[in-house]
Amino acid sequence: MSGLAGLAGPAVGEAAPGFESRNQHGQAVGLDDLVGAPALLVFFPFAFSSICTGEFRELREQEQRFADLGIRVLGISCDAMFTQRAYADAEGLSFELLTDHWPHGAIARAYGVFDAENGHALRGSFLLDADSTVRWKVVNERAQARDLSPLLALIDA
Repeated sequence: MSGLAGLAGPAVGEAAPGFESRNQHGQAVGLDDLVGAPALLVFFPFAFSSICTGEFRELREQEQRFADLGIRVLGISCDAMFTQRAYADAEGLSFELLTDHWPHGAIARAYGVFDAENGHALRGSFLLDADSTVRWKVVNERAQARDLSPLLALIDA
C-alpha cells in the first residue's frame, strides 16, 4: 500500500465508531463498554511480529501510568481470538487484545486503518475520552513503529 491516502476514519473531535468484538479470553467487548472512562485503542498488524512485540512491550512498561489515569488499553488486530490469547500470554500482557478476525477487518475499516491490499490493520492509535470521542490519533504504516512519546506527553499534560 503506498502511503495512507484514501483512508477514512474518525477525525479528532468526532465520535468513535461503534464495534463489537471478543477479547483474548472470549469475553464480549464493545464501544459501549468503554463509555465512562478514557480508552486507548491500539491497532496492530500481526501478533508475534517483531515491531508489534516491541510496541506492546513498551505499552506494558507504561501500563501503570495508564491505569493511574484510568485509561483502558485495548490492542486490536485481525488475528483470531486464540492467537490473541497465545500472544498475550507469551508477552505477559494484562491489557485486552481484541480480535477483528471476522468479519475480517471490520473494526479497522471503521477506524480507517485497514490495509485491504494486505489484509491487516495499520498501526493506528486512538485515544478516546469518557464519552468515546476521539481526542488524539496517529496512523502509521505497517513497517513504521509507533512513537508513544507524543501520547505520553498528552496524557501527562
